[in-house]
Amino acid sequence: MALEIVVPVYNEEAVLERSITRLAEYLTNEMPSTWKITIADNASTDRTPVIAARLSGYIPNVEYRRLEVKGRGYALRDAWSASDAKVLAYLDVDLSTDLAALPPLVAPLLSGHSDVSIGTRLGQNSRVSRGPKREFISRSYNFLLRRAMQVRFTDAQCGFKAIRAGVAKRLLPHVEDNGWFFDTELLIIAERSGLRIHEIPVDWVDDPDSRVDVRQTALDDLRGMVRVAGSLVKGVIPVRAIYAELGRQPIGHGGRPSFFGQVLRFGLVGVASTLAYALLYLLMQGPFGSQEANFIALLITAVGNTAANRRFTFGISGPVGLFTQQFQGLLVFLLAWTFTSASLLLLHAISSDTHPSLELLVLTAANIFATLLRFVLLRLWVFGGRKTRPRSLVTEVVHVQNISY
Repeated sequence: MALEIVVPVYNEEAVLERSITRLAEYLTNEMPSTWKITIADNASTDRTPVIAARLSGYIPNVEYRRLEVKGRGYALRDAWSASDAKVLAYLDVDLSTDLAALPPLVAPLLSGHSDVSIGTRLGQNSRVSRGPKREFISRSYNFLLRRAMQVRFTDAQCGFKAIRAGVAKRLLPHVEDNGWFFDTELLIIAERSGLRIHEIPVDWVDDPDSRVDVRQTALDDLRGMVRVAGSLVKGVIPVRAIYAELGRQPIGHGGRPSFFGQVLRFGLVGVASTLAYALLYLLMQGPFGSQEANFIALLITAVGNTAANRRFTFGISGPVGLFTQQFQGLLVFLLAWTFTSASLLLLHAISSDTHPSLELLVLTAANIFATLLRFVLLRLWVFGGRKTRPRSLVTEVVHVQNISY
């Protein structure tokens, strides 16, 4: 079996027969590889089980699985774990995504070129029809996901994804969420493990009858991001072992810049960070107050500063150590914030009525000193250990396995 497409359903009696019939007809006419459709029913209480059982009885290559637990993640985990197909995919039952995107979705997985394939509604060539509210929420969520989790894929929520079976079986045990955040968590772990994620632009039409609670889903997703970030920092998810086993290794290893090159690059990043800090501070000083604006501006620029210095200044790329280094970078940020906050408190102690421009001048001077301190700490502590740890990832994995045995 080359391809198994799972369609998770919950109380979908209104659209199930029409969607499965349409999908089966398309696959019969357009998909040259062997395939089957699995209707994964997670605890429906309407006529969905009756309709699904009937469809599996008279449409070839359609199967029905019943799970007595609600949750899209549960349905996908159950069906994918039991599959013997080479490539596993899933589609939302409303078929909002144009099925013409299905062959290019699975082709790079069948060929072995990629590990995961996703449809994106946010690509330059995507064509999307949906209301402004859902458009804003989707773009905001994916923007936050890319910035907070340092991922490159553009659309985590489109219900149009596929994965190689061997990769799925390796990643599924480490995915905790069983609801709407399931596939986002899977994608984060896949990218952090060095797997290749292929994106294709899709044509997508919003389902006006969608019953997704957008507000609750957004809150659950934010909690999920915090949980996954914590697990990555603590090493609960073995991304190094997965990287060594399945990850795409770099084609070439570039050397680290010289000390002079690091100073020059760090200076350029520092100038950009200082300008960004000044702009953010001026924008937020009015509504938030001086101390709060200082903290928020420093926090935002600190995340970007650490990411830029990691790649540009110290020549480090790839997922290994990313979250640990970001966490250490935040500790450096706290030190810088303490220093700049102290300078602001001292200024206010000298004069209680200070103009925002004078506050900005004092904070900029304090920030310059904090930037120099940051360079020393980044070079010697956050990114400095790389030179003294020449062991390969495979060696580290063997070492960890020997300890566990």
